[in-house]
Amino acid sequence: MGKNFEDIIKKAENYRVKYNNTFRDKIIEDMHQQISTILADVIQYKETNDLLGKIEKYVDLFLTSRIGGILVLTIMLSTVLWITLSGAGYISSLLGSFFEYIESGLRKFFDFLKIPELLTSFLIDGVYKSVAIVVAVMLPPMTIFFPLFTFLEDLGLLPRIALNMDKIFKSVGAHGNQSLTMMVGFGCNAAGVVSTRIIKSPKERLIAILTNNFMPCNGRWPLLIMISTVFLAPLVASNSNPLVGSIIASTALVLSVFIGLVFTLIISLGLSKFLKSLGSFYILEIPPFRKPNLLRIIYTSIIDRTVFVLARAVYMAIPAGIFVWIINHLNLSKTITNILDPFGKLFGLDGTIILSYIIALPANEVVIPALLMLYTNSKNFVEIEQLQSIYQILTVYGNWDWKTGICVMLFSILHNPCTTTILTIYKETQSLKWTIIATILPLVTAFSTLFIVYNFLLKHL
Repeated sequence: MGKNFEDIIKKAENYRVKYNNTFRDKIIEDMHQQISTILADVIQYKETNDLLGKIEKYVDLFLTSRIGGILVLTIMLSTVLWITLSGAGYISSLLGSFFEYIESGLRKFFDFLKIPELLTSFLIDGVYKSVAIVVAVMLPPMTIFFPLFTFLEDLGLLPRIALNMDKIFKSVGAHGNQSLTMMVGFGCNAAGVVSTRIIKSPKERLIAILTNNFMPCNGRWPLLIMISTVFLAPLVASNSNPLVGSIIASTALVLSVFIGLVFTLIISLGLSKFLKSLGSFYILEIPPFRKPNLLRIIYTSIIDRTVFVLARAVYMAIPAGIFVWIINHLNLSKTITNILDPFGKLFGLDGTIILSYIIALPANEVVIPALLMLYTNSKNFVEIEQLQSIYQILTVYGNWDWKTGICVMLFSILHNPCTTTILTIYKETQSLKWTIIATILPLVTAFSTLFIVYNFLLKHL
């Protein structure tokens, strides 16, 4: 017994020296090899001519191949985003009309109760409208994106995509499953943070949590779409060629995702070097294809993701509405934007843009309404669908040009997470330190990148 124990210790020490930081990975790899050897000795596989089984085998080989997997990932992601964005716009419009109807009823009800006008304005223009905008913008994309994503996840397709991305992420010290948590982040970064539970390694999971914010969530998509459509597309396409314009706008959105991916990999590499002392082991499991479970899809996508995230977003949006109401009724907005203006100019922005993002800290969805409200000196959130010319407001009142559009677009991709995501990060890490780092790291990245891009490139064009 003693000699066997000494042999085990000696072998383990040899492994530790030979494989250095991948010691745990090698142990797990050897365990799987031994399991496979044992299974081969005790299990007999019966030859079958099952057509379905053969088809599944070839589909699996295609999906886990380098070319096939990336091709399927690109098509799948583009299709899911297209369905989400197309359907969400229609549903958001219906919800906007519904909330306007409710607002009209509330005003009549408050008037019937003889509630003072100031209190009515506070409750409706401050609290109700902020919540209504967040729900109208966030709920539709989540109710489309999360069921589609959960369906692909339940089918067993997404783990195979993670296997294809594994080499890229492992090269920067991250986990292949981080690609899946990033895709959840397209719907909502808070949900993306929650989804990192599929990564069992403490180090790789923390990296995924700290970098998920670099994926544009559904709260940022409206701004990215607006800028790419009204500022970037006209640079190449004239009004007489809308097809080229739509291609340019779509390309800009894909580029936004690519920029987020690049920064995710760069920051992940830096974090993996910094977090060397944190426990790390690597397991990437590929489940068999299975028939999606409808009840599980409904529960996971609606209850565990949509309701969970939306509830926090609504909770965080109320302070934003109150803040907007207060600064406008005290006529402080112009003073604040003037103070912030010199700082914003360093990065190709202005004080109004900076203040809009401060207001939108509880929820990214209110960036555009806040911008329009501040530029037009409105007393409350401006309904986007009531304005036929956002472009004129931004160019006439805000003096925007295509350079401003690019700077705002880049800032939107890289800036700090919303308070819903920040709260979720704290819940998942149970660490104030990592929550603060997760908040500051993207902000430092955004301002540093913008300073370089604007001052050394855009400013001279």
